[in-house]
Amino acid sequence: MRQHSDSYIPPLRFHFLTRYYDALVRWTTREKVFKEALLAQLGQAPGASLLDVGCGTATLSVELALRFPGASVVGLDADSSALAIARAKAADAGVRVAFEQAFADRMPFAAESFDGAVSSLFFHHLKRDAKRVVLAEILRVLKSGGSLHVADWGRPANIMLRAAFLLVQALDGRETTNDSVAGVLPELMSQAGFVGVRHRRDFATPLGTMALYSAVKRASGNS
Repeated sequence: MRQHSDSYIPPLRFHFLTRYYDALVRWTTREKVFKEALLAQLGQAPGASLLDVGCGTATLSVELALRFPGASVVGLDADSSALAIARAKAADAGVRVAFEQAFADRMPFAAESFDGAVSSLFFHHLKRDAKRVVLAEILRVLKSGGSLHVADWGRPANIMLRAAFLLVQALDGRETTNDSVAGVLPELMSQAGFVGVRHRRDFATPLGTMALYSAVKRASGNS
């Protein structure tokens, strides 16, 4: 879902489809596989505070809380319907996740609030300028040396996966998803000021190539 205040669109574009979001993602993106890989990127919990940017219905937020029970997990999203599902999901799982309803380009957090941040299937909903603003906000709220881990649609690995991704583009629009086809997110991370930017791995899915990335906020005192 778009989490930029100038271009907000709910999950799957229409509010009445939000209830079907989890099922669609589960069966079309190899969700369990790529999210397990994303969690593995974090290794041991990188500190006490973790932020899920554009958390949606909070599948990843809940997994963070289960994987790192000693961490304080916050899920940020602008969509009230998605957050209602998220809160119910966290309650069912018996975990504590603090949910904040806000846009990702204006996060209601002080600078250097989090040790780590994650994001799943979020950035492809944003226009290029919005991606830059949101990455700058993530950098702001991360502590020195904090890490960012992203899973989102990436450059198609072959012509078959490129054809499959046309379905995503038909739903979410080409203006935002062409950045995914071009694989520009790592470059935008670097431009935002992140260091150690890495394209970690790709997964073939029924709807295209799912890419995993990581980056780090430069530690204080390092040039």
